Amino acid sequence: MSALRPSPIAPTVDFDRDGIQHGFLRLPYSRDDSAWGSVMIPICVIRNGKGPTALLSGGNHGDEYEGPLALYDLARTLDPKDVSGTIIIVPAMNYPAFRAGTRTSPIDKGNMNRSFPGRPDGTVTEKIADYFQRDLLPRADIVFDFHSGGKTLDFVPFCAAHTLPDKALEQKAFDAVAAFAAPFSMRMIEIDAVGMYDTAAEEMGKVFVSTELGGGGTSRAQTVRIARRGILNVLRHAGIVEGAVEKSKTRWLDMPSGDCFSFAEDDGMIETMVDLGEPVEEGAVLARIHSVGRTGVAPQEIKAKMSGMLAARHFPGLVKAGDCAAVVAVEV
Repeated sequence: MSALRPSPIAPTVDFDRDGIQHGFLRLPYSRDDSAWGSVMIPICVIRNGKGPTALLSGGNHGDEYEGPLALYDLARTLDPKDVSGTIIIVPAMNYPAFRAGTRTSPIDKGNMNRSFPGRPDGTVTEKIADYFQRDLLPRADIVFDFHSGGKTLDFVPFCAAHTLPDKALEQKAFDAVAAFAAPFSMRMIEIDAVGMYDTAAEEMGKVFVSTELGGGGTSRAQTVRIARRGILNVLRHAGIVEGAVEKSKTRWLDMPSGDCFSFAEDDGMIETMVDLGEPVEEGAVLARIHSVGRTGVAPQEIKAKMSGMLAARHFPGLVKAGDCAAVVAVEV
């Protein structure tokens, strides 16, 4: 990485200055309507002396809202006197996608969570990923990245960390998940970890925690409450914010293999046969896909490959071949 050119992103905040700062990560972006324009990514830095550093982000995908709602609120309300260390808050990581309400950037179609380690001379999305990879992640002790289902998935609300080869790092991550105290806590595997922010952080030895809090391209009062309370819990657990962790019962889930995932094999209209949080038996019909091109065609049945609980479903009502239709998790 030392041979790479410097990042074009210029922060308007000083990461080493005590107090609270509200500013931007300014990324030059020349375009038709602004020859010398910039993408201005909001950032907040709250610092009070020496201590651990937390890097908090939302809007990695632009159509997921619990994280931005919780983090804009945290940046507005947290008192630096209650902080020991540093909190870096980027409420909308892929800011162009967030402003457009889309999963990927409208500028370059970049999926931020598949763009790491990024490039300082790449697309807008790659330049943002590169700045996180080289400038922000190295500062952090704990990294928290909010997600929800966006416009195409809906989840039971859970906080998650990954199973890792480094079991000491894995345990620290799951301790933070327990502190978040969502209704569900997940031991997670990824179906495709290449280019993910998660992977970049974990390969640096950072404690990485994430969520899936609902979905459908909107937020609910319940899931926003979970996000706001949970992130404060994690900061308290890490010793960065004063106060006791607010404990709440959580149900631990595991995603032990690729059999958790079911995919549509045809386009059509999806009928969910099991609601989120309900038990599932192996072989049970999770969903049916109805042909919309003609009448008289029997629906395709999507059956569970394992027993467990329905943790996620496709959203909204139309589905395409290859879409994830359902996710089954096992309660531990």
